[in-house]
Amino acid sequence: MTSASAADPKRWWALAVIALAQLMVILDGTIVNIALPSAQRALGMPDADRQWVITAYTLAFGGLLLLGGRIADLVGRKRAFVIGLAGFAVASALGGAAAGPGTLFAARALQGAFAAVLAPSALSLLTTTFTDPRERAKAFGVYGALAGGGSGAGLLVGGLLTEYLNWRWCLYVNVPVALAALIGAQVFLRDRSGRPGGHLDVPGVLLGSGGLVALVYGFSEAGPRGWTSPWVAAPLMAGVLLLAAFVWWQHRAAGPLLPLRIFRDRSRAGAFATMGLATIGMFGVFLFLTYYFQAVLGYPPVRTGLAFMPVSVGIVIGATQIAARLLPRTAPHTLMASGMVLAAAGMVLLSRLTVHAQYVPHVLPGLLLVGLGMGLTFMPVYATATVGVPTQDTGAASAALTTVQQIGASLGTVLLNTIATGATGRHSRAHGPADSGTALAEAMVHGFSVAYWCSAGVLLLAALVAALTVRRGKPSQAGSKPSA
Repeated sequence: MTSASAADPKRWWALAVIALAQLMVILDGTIVNIALPSAQRALGMPDADRQWVITAYTLAFGGLLLLGGRIADLVGRKRAFVIGLAGFAVASALGGAAAGPGTLFAARALQGAFAAVLAPSALSLLTTTFTDPRERAKAFGVYGALAGGGSGAGLLVGGLLTEYLNWRWCLYVNVPVALAALIGAQVFLRDRSGRPGGHLDVPGVLLGSGGLVALVYGFSEAGPRGWTSPWVAAPLMAGVLLLAAFVWWQHRAAGPLLPLRIFRDRSRAGAFATMGLATIGMFGVFLFLTYYFQAVLGYPPVRTGLAFMPVSVGIVIGATQIAARLLPRTAPHTLMASGMVLAAAGMVLLSRLTVHAQYVPHVLPGLLLVGLGMGLTFMPVYATATVGVPTQDTGAASAALTTVQQIGASLGTVLLNTIATGATGRHSRAHGPADSGTALAEAMVHGFSVAYWCSAGVLLLAALVAALTVRRGKPSQAGSKPSA
């Protein structure tokens, strides 16, 4: 029988549209990082408030993903995709034109909310468009490359736009991209309508979204306030309690926001766990290396962005040229575990950096290994976590995977930053007062080194989880008896 993907002659154009939208969402997670100092000066933003340019986006995105995934299942994935694109474009224009910090914060929150609708609908459209195993591997190779490499590319694009135009173009750039994707969606995307008579699990929305928002907020405040602050402990405790209540409710709801049958298959659950651990271990790299390049090596914004490109290149090669070619005939756990071991080796190389290190002999090999490892991992994770899910649950499964990735990135950044900061402080106290710039840089690099070793440990744990839980072959249909 002809597969669904083979029956659609426009499926590769559909992939281009989905990839364009996904790249926009991933880029926006980091594109404003390098532009933040310029935006802060232009808008008169206090130091205490500047983190909200980042946090407003991550809070809305991470907190509303489950809702966005269920909306895609109920109203139709293509319709949700279009709504997300249009809203993201409007929010980006509003942020680019912001006259004050409050408007910029609100626009970033709106971007995150519409991204929470757009991202799961994009992944579920990819899942339902490509069903042939070889074509599916190629499609998910592209998607995995964008998901992993987009963050590094965002730093480069942000640096170029900030240095040669101004910080507002880090937001305005989304408008033409979203418009192009909107036109492509109308021409190339195919999808059945939503579920007639379906209803939204309102208690699940309140419990799940509330718990995720509380967790992301707590993680984001842990860096500046410390783990013992009530502004950190209270949201984290509330998040855990709300999510526990959410799981309890999902067992009883007639139309759950997140059908727990999705996680009954061991391979699928293992893929989710691998993604969470991988993002915890990976996302400290961008934070630490941004400071290392600029504060220690003295790189300007554009050069900093260019220095990250080997990570993105490595992810693209690992996902599209290696994993996509091997997955049809290689067990997914082999690719995932191998990728995590490679990435861990890259972290060990980065842990050896000093204040006098040179980019090509000392930094570049570690970045390439991290990129290749992540590309080898992300592609089979996306394919394994979404294959075999019933059509009516693809939006929820896609949203859950993106949520795990988002929570892992937030938790990893905070945990690794806390470890690095503590190690920096101990180094300074052990070696006397850091009166010179060199002493400060040495203490900072020591902190980064300790954090890289911790990242390597987390990535090796991810390799172990993938090797032990993800079986050969595709996961069983959610809710059905797993295959042997």
